[in-house]
Amino acid sequence: MPNMLDRAGLSVAEPLVRFVEGKVLLGLHIHASDWWRGVADIFARFTPENVALLAKRESLQLLIDARYAAGEPVDEVYLREIGYLVPEPAPFTIGTTNVDAEVATMAGPQLVVPVLNARFVLNAANARWGSLYDAFYGTDALPGSARPGGYDAERGAQVIERSKAFLDEAVPLANGKWDEVASLSVTNGALMARGLLTGQTPALGDPSAFAGYRGDPASPSALLLRHHGLHIEIVIDRSHPIGSEDPAGIADVILESALTSIVDLEDSVAAVDADDKVLAYGNWLGLMRGDLEESFTKGDRTVTRKLDGDRSYTAPDGGVVTLPGRSLLFVRNVGHLMTTPAIQLANGSEAPEGILDAIMTSTIALYDLRGLGQYRNSRAGSVYIVKPKMHGPEEAALTNTLFDAVEDLLQIDRHTLKVGVMDEERRTSANLAACIAAVKDRIVFINTGFLDRTGDEMHTAMRAGPMIPKAEMKASDWIKAYEDRNVRIGLAHGLSGRAQIGKGMWAAPDRMADMMAQKIGHPLSGANTAWVPSPTAATLHAMHYHQVDVFARQKEIAGEAIPGLSPLLTVPVAGGRNWTPEEIRAELDNNAQGILGYVVRWIDQGVGCSKVPDIHDIGLMEDRATLRISSQHMANWLLHGVATEADVDAAFKRMAAKVDGQNAGDKLYRAMSGNEATSLAYQAARALVFEGVSQPSGYTEPLLHAYRAKVKAA
Repeated sequence: MPNMLDRAGLSVAEPLVRFVEGKVLLGLHIHASDWWRGVADIFARFTPENVALLAKRESLQLLIDARYAAGEPVDEVYLREIGYLVPEPAPFTIGTTNVDAEVATMAGPQLVVPVLNARFVLNAANARWGSLYDAFYGTDALPGSARPGGYDAERGAQVIERSKAFLDEAVPLANGKWDEVASLSVTNGALMARGLLTGQTPALGDPSAFAGYRGDPASPSALLLRHHGLHIEIVIDRSHPIGSEDPAGIADVILESALTSIVDLEDSVAAVDADDKVLAYGNWLGLMRGDLEESFTKGDRTVTRKLDGDRSYTAPDGGVVTLPGRSLLFVRNVGHLMTTPAIQLANGSEAPEGILDAIMTSTIALYDLRGLGQYRNSRAGSVYIVKPKMHGPEEAALTNTLFDAVEDLLQIDRHTLKVGVMDEERRTSANLAACIAAVKDRIVFINTGFLDRTGDEMHTAMRAGPMIPKAEMKASDWIKAYEDRNVRIGLAHGLSGRAQIGKGMWAAPDRMADMMAQKIGHPLSGANTAWVPSPTAATLHAMHYHQVDVFARQKEIAGEAIPGLSPLLTVPVAGGRNWTPEEIRAELDNNAQGILGYVVRWIDQGVGCSKVPDIHDIGLMEDRATLRISSQHMANWLLHGVATEADVDAAFKRMAAKVDGQNAGDKLYRAMSGNEATSLAYQAARALVFEGVSQPSGYTEPLLHAYRAKVKAA
């Protein structure tokens, strides 16, 4: 346990005190005693309400459990009777102002990155621009793969052909195709092209798509094009190995990719104590000051990663065009549930972690708001905070008033702190309009999250009966209603042009061909952002936003009816279904392998998000949302007798051996198979299932934190 220091009646872990006073407040010229006094006031004011709302979650769940146990319907009428459903608010339009274009008027990919990994954070921040050539060359987005041992010219030709076909689709030439261009130049502010068989002519079918250039206009080194609000940079370099072989000297095609990135303090990190929290806040501080760096070994050399600078071009009229070199950064705080040992309140209880996150991430963001950093994050003067796992409008209202209080503490204008609402809990989905209304003057984001939403679906209806297999969930009735309602409710309340309407993660970073085939459904649905697992995926997904004019699509569907509550409230139970022993074993093994593969890294190594091989050895990006759905599914089948305790234990033992094998190359890995009695990771995974029914809302954090703390203490 760290030494605890008194600050305004709070007992604060010494590492956090040193960080706040020595690294944060000092550079902001904020007097520490004033700040701590304001912090103590915020905890005193909001902790009781936070506790009361968590108690309300449990009381509603008890009523629902009892209703199912009595064999009575848990329908819309009953849910309104107990206050689970609230009346729809009167018609309204959100009033959010001072929103950056990346959020309000542009459509493109969004990355989510664990804050504890500085290298990953920097990669995400720098993923605003990505090489299309690299993205095609190194993934299965194109058939085949590059031969090892240096540059594969045959694969390169395939990449160049597909990339130029993309240019033909997004920014077509006035005459001919991009692969027929012999040279490019700028004359009197217009982009000109000379074809292999033609003379020099105006290049673009839409001349307004030309946005700028670098270098000599007669022989530019880069051309900047614009389509659907997104930029494309064509790199021209005849001395480059690729450019030297290209008729027009084109060496690469760079796409504006991850417009926004979410720096995550929640589901993708394992932060259980003051030291972990200080590391998280420290990386956020480095981003806001612009001085975050990380060095690592790559091959036989040391590479230092830091934030990219902005990109400048000469405009067609001779002026200067400067574009951000980095993603606009959001920060995701934790939800209302967890407490943190980093601060103890006057009554000896741990402080709500979500309140601490709101205070700390906002205070650190003052470096950006005051222009004290090397770069600007928000040019509109806002701080973007994603708030996850809120249950209904009362909890959204708590976040709104908490942000009011933090703004007052920091003496910044009302609604400077913007909020992104994760629509990932059943009570939020069913009351989404009322949740938006509760934060209507600061909302900048609503986003669906299939995994957490399914976990909450199963926990809420845990006693309704055995659930359908996990793989069948995406075809269940409530999913389509959930996704459609999110977009249409957002459009009905004026989010288009002011905020993001988002969709969830593509979890398979090695399956880019499948992503390219399927994820275009997100912009087609009217969502102006969607989550991707890597910078490379962001570059490929950016192509979808050139294929689909999202804001035109939003206008097309804005008047469509919002799906009713009935399909949303249809529980995915498997009525009267009898599974064979083989089907039960396969489902248990699939879930147990996913749980163990993720939990063993979380507990033993403190890794909250990574590419974890699934039961078929396909790497999937896993975080706590994945864990929640798998553990709740096993707990449900155990509760209803589909599987016995012996079946579940047998699955865990089988899959421990498999996960051990999948991690055989990891020197830090601790084997679970044969060590079930001593492996805290194994015990944690088992507890998530056998204690799953009693976990609050089916969340995995309480058990994960407890077991991780034991490992760190040892």
